[in-house]
Amino acid sequence: MTGRLPALLAALGRRLPSDRLIDLLHHLNEAEGPDSPLLDRWSANHPAAGLAVQLSTLRTAWRDEVPQLSGAALALSLATAAEAEKGMDSPAELVVSGPTSPAIPVRLTSGIAVDVIRSARASLLIASFAAYGIPEVVTELRAAAERNVRIDLFLEESTAAARAFGPLGEHVRIWHRTDGDDARTSLHAKVIAADRHTALLGSANLTGRGLSRNVEIGVILRDSRAVGRLVDHLRWLTGPDGLLRRA
Repeated sequence: MTGRLPALLAALGRRLPSDRLIDLLHHLNEAEGPDSPLLDRWSANHPAAGLAVQLSTLRTAWRDEVPQLSGAALALSLATAAEAEKGMDSPAELVVSGPTSPAIPVRLTSGIAVDVIRSARASLLIASFAAYGIPEVVTELRAAAERNVRIDLFLEESTAAARAFGPLGEHVRIWHRTDGDDARTSLHAKVIAADRHTALLGSANLTGRGLSRNVEIGVILRDSRAVGRLVDHLRWLTGPDGLLRRA
């Protein structure tokens, strides 16, 4: 396989969470070619920002470069590309809240926040200046706690952000700035770090508006070295020389 198609398959495999990837592979296996209405239907059912354009570009390359390739063969190629991506550190990926351009393949903050939480198997480190109106996030954190994920929340005390996580009780550990901190400072970071492999960084607070309606920009990091350093720094803040105390 030559031309643009391999790179397009790799990008799509890197972007799609496992449930969407499995659904697309099913549709591709049933598709007779790039013009199959099954693929139109899949695209309509997954209205993520820029995803329709990304799939359309892939279908155009399929049509132009290897029109004889069956949908089943393309599905196998996509599955192979996605599996290969699992073992590689990926570049930063753009995340937005608010209006999106259909020409740019970006992820929405609300969806990627849930994906990052779901990807954690051992630990979650979450920092936010404000937090409220996030029942889906609280539900995902409860599910993470049930699979024995250690959850640490770094929250700004002056905004009463901890109230949003009250239903989780002792399933989470909440950290605030120490009483001796300069009153003019605040805990302003916005981070969701899963284990040491994935982190969402950006301007959005953990609020309903921040994750969906406000104009916010962020990135997903899947570079284990960078995420590891970030996690180490956040953990240091909770140590003897750090600035955070248990609530």
